[in-house]
Amino acid sequence: MKSILVICTATALTLFATCLSAQDVSELDRRNGFKSIKLGSLIDSVKEAVFKKEILELKTYPAKLYETKHADYTSIGEVEVKKVQLKTYKGLIYEIHVYLPKDARVMQGLEKSYGAATYSMRLHAYYWNGESLSLVFKGEGKQIHLTYKSAPILKMMHEDKNKKVEQVAEEF
Repeated sequence: MKSILVICTATALTLFATCLSAQDVSELDRRNGFKSIKLGSLIDSVKEAVFKKEILELKTYPAKLYETKHADYTSIGEVEVKKVQLKTYKGLIYEIHVYLPKDARVMQGLEKSYGAATYSMRLHAYYWNGESLSLVFKGEGKQIHLTYKSAPILKMMHEDKNKKVEQVAEEF
């Protein structure tokens, strides 16, 4: 009887410890980006951000594309980062793209930090949705593509578009 109680207690403690060590998407919101690059922050806050070109996001929103090759962003643990691209709207970072070679440790690290991912059949990718951002993990050939997106900035883009439509409507 005593041994059953000890086994049950040990099992309960193990499960409790496992739950404590696993994170959830609140950690994604807390981090709010990739390393020191924070979504919603000014592009000037990113070390060695280099302007690449002006783009039209979703054929509607004027945005700018930047890249950074600063040493702080060249690896995730032992995994080499191939490229980091940033998209801005009105100088604010709303999207971060991180390109890496395929390595199982990346997904393991993400799931340890943010909990289990959800798989999207439509996107053929795994994703995490936080309160203010999303992270998409997509394997493409021999590389991994991570995309962080800021919900508040995307909402601002849509609101700005709606304001322009209202201004045009008022002129009739």
